[in-house]
Amino acid sequence: MVEADLIIRNASQLICPIENNQGVSELQIIDNGAVAVSQGKIIDYGKSPEIIRQFASKKIIDASSKVVAPGFVDAHTHPIFFGTRENEFEQRNAGKSYADIAKAGGGIRYSVRQVRNASKEQLVEFALPHLDHFLQHGTTTIEAKSGYGLTLEDEIKSLEVIEELNHLHPIDLVPTFLGAHDIPDEHRANRQAYIQSIINEMIPRIAERKLAEFCDIFCEENVFNVQEAETILSAAHGAGLKLKMHADQLSASGGAELAAKLKAVSADHLDYISLRAIEQIKMSGTIPVLLPGAVFFLGLQHYAPARKLIDSGLSVALATDFNPGTCMTQSLPLMMTLGCIYMRMTPDEVWLATTLNAAKAISREKSIGLIQPMAQADLVIWNMPTYKYLPYHFGVNLVDQVIKKGRSVWKST
Repeated sequence: MVEADLIIRNASQLICPIENNQGVSELQIIDNGAVAVSQGKIIDYGKSPEIIRQFASKKIIDASSKVVAPGFVDAHTHPIFFGTRENEFEQRNAGKSYADIAKAGGGIRYSVRQVRNASKEQLVEFALPHLDHFLQHGTTTIEAKSGYGLTLEDEIKSLEVIEELNHLHPIDLVPTFLGAHDIPDEHRANRQAYIQSIINEMIPRIAERKLAEFCDIFCEENVFNVQEAETILSAAHGAGLKLKMHADQLSASGGAELAAKLKAVSADHLDYISLRAIEQIKMSGTIPVLLPGAVFFLGLQHYAPARKLIDSGLSVALATDFNPGTCMTQSLPLMMTLGCIYMRMTPDEVWLATTLNAAKAISREKSIGLIQPMAQADLVIWNMPTYKYLPYHFGVNLVDQVIKKGRSVWKST
């Protein structure tokens, strides 16, 4: 017998996202499943009798009547902020638009002022409870953006906070530089000066210090247009950063087409993506990351065309877009419910969208978001009878236990 550090056995269902020979993600379901873990990695999985026959361990978790799945991967979050914006939520419900609030100094600009005034230590302490909520809802890896600093000093501060949180919290944070989140107040009269600051100061310094893996940009009317986005992203690519884009959230601005042209790793939002852009995205290998929580939370109706994207053969991901203004939640199960109801996704599709496909959106598909030998042992045990139950029973937390790199890091009481 082979000695393992941990065996999880007798799961009513073991959820195993896989990629078929055509490169399309599929969900493999193993009844009465088990997983063997050693040194933080999965060493084998399968039917419980087979795993128990081959492996022994002093630590065994009985998952009878429970579902075991990979830890969720949240491929789009904005977790580095200071102070919340519940007053804006109230204003929107009273009839003010997001644009009205932004023009009055709210929105991103409010969060920028707060982050600039906060110390690195304050930002770390403010972020830690938010990471706890991710973990408690089954998320074990997040993509984490800067973007509420908008100066060289404050963007570096935000990315250093992400780096420190990686040492302090079980969740893995994948850092993304989002200096092109908005034009800060001091550059409103000369936006080109800010764009040049991003290109000539921020990107080189951040790339040199390896503070970010990705560079993102908010490509939208009244923020950064397609030409500006291409200039900034080309500079980032030249500095060795991988590319992401906020694209076609509020209009068909051409952002998705640019993401395809630049072969960005992901294009996010895509609420107004065109049929032409869908074909271009498919050819480029770019992963669509859909954010139904932002549409829902802003009280809008125009959700991304998930069915068209999936039916065209694309590997669609879902993410929370966790941020203080337009989607204040860390719950990927809620995103799954929204995906099923408003975007006509199936339970299989929303599970893939929050595991393997989400891992593809952050270039981690070989190590997380799946249950395979040598993959990281990030696993969640769920208090539910079947995997289809999760998007159906919404608004409650069904997580029983979270395993991160083979170690139990959270358990329900």
